[in-house]
Amino acid sequence: MLKYRNIVCLIFISAAFQLTAQQNTVPQHPDSIKVVSLPDTIIGEKTFKPDPKKAVIYSAIFPGLGQIYNRKYWKLPILYGGFVGLSYAISWNNSHYQDYFDAQRALLDDDPTNDHVWGNMLPYGMDPETADKNWFSGVLKDRKNYFRYYRDFSIILTVALYGLGIVDAYVDAQLFEFDVSPDLSMRVEPVIFKKADSNYLADSYGFRCSFNF
Repeated sequence: MLKYRNIVCLIFISAAFQLTAQQNTVPQHPDSIKVVSLPDTIIGEKTFKPDPKKAVIYSAIFPGLGQIYNRKYWKLPILYGGFVGLSYAISWNNSHYQDYFDAQRALLDDDPTNDHVWGNMLPYGMDPETADKNWFSGVLKDRKNYFRYYRDFSIILTVALYGLGIVDAYVDAQLFEFDVSPDLSMRVEPVIFKKADSNYLADSYGFRCSFNF
């Protein structure tokens, strides 16, 4: 009886091996997808890194070229917006300065044919023939100096903005690969402070703030 039982077991084991061999020899379906991993880097590709000297030279040649070279395109509207605003301020203040300068010069030359130059600037209701010329000459001088001051100040700001563009291009190129995004976080958690007393142990509660950077 034991002999027949061993024979049956051998038959089942042989059948199991044959079934496994048949499954391993079944061809794969033609529509199967084979995943091919690509390398993370492409051979021959170079990482862009700006040269600080070139950035300074480009910015000195024309404002904004250094920012374009550094690929900081978002700074161009700010830079050119500042130049446009300062250019308008220079033109507007210089125009008013020239008007008051011409009016004061026409007032001091005592030529009646030039009375219309400064007469149009008199306050409403005043006539060139009855106006106090000494008083009005002082007014024209103050207004002329006022617009000249802001014209010159606008020119100084324009030169400063030009220099700031050069410095900004240099700093951007120098710190191009510098990590400027640190993990700044604040953590607030409750704490229990143990305080020893002469008679008993008193506890106090509060909060603790910790900064990670």
